[in-house]
Amino acid sequence: MDALMKYHYEVDGSDFTRAGETSSSVKKILRSMGFSPETIRRVAIAMYEGEINMVIHANGGTIDAYIDPDKITIVMADTGPGIKDISLAMQEGYSTATSKIRELGFGAGMGIPNMKKYSDEMDIDTRIGEGTTLTLTFYPDNE
Repeated sequence: MDALMKYHYEVDGSDFTRAGETSSSVKKILRSMGFSPETIRRVAIAMYEGEINMVIHANGGTIDAYIDPDKITIVMADTGPGIKDISLAMQEGYSTATSKIRELGFGAGMGIPNMKKYSDEMDIDTRIGEGTTLTLTFYPDNE
């Protein structure tokens, strides 16, 4: 693989049963391209967390995956309410999920901390009332 590959996905914010489809699709693509199991695991976990957050907090959004041999970049964008306090959202266990979401087994407050933990770089651009764009970068040789 020499050229940059780009994949675009729409995340349905109204259907928890489909949450995770995007991360599964990218996981299969990375496997077929010969990335290491560790790289695939890190990308899949971080993407899944972002995808779930889009469903819980933002009524869906889009995910773009840019893949080349030296770098994988995942851009997740939504038009949700935005993140009021990024430093608070970075704390493990902090969540603004409703009790209904928690009853479904989500909203434990590990989404953004796990995205940070499993990516090599994370950038959050959030605007209250407009939405959030998260950019995750993974360097396959950093393992």
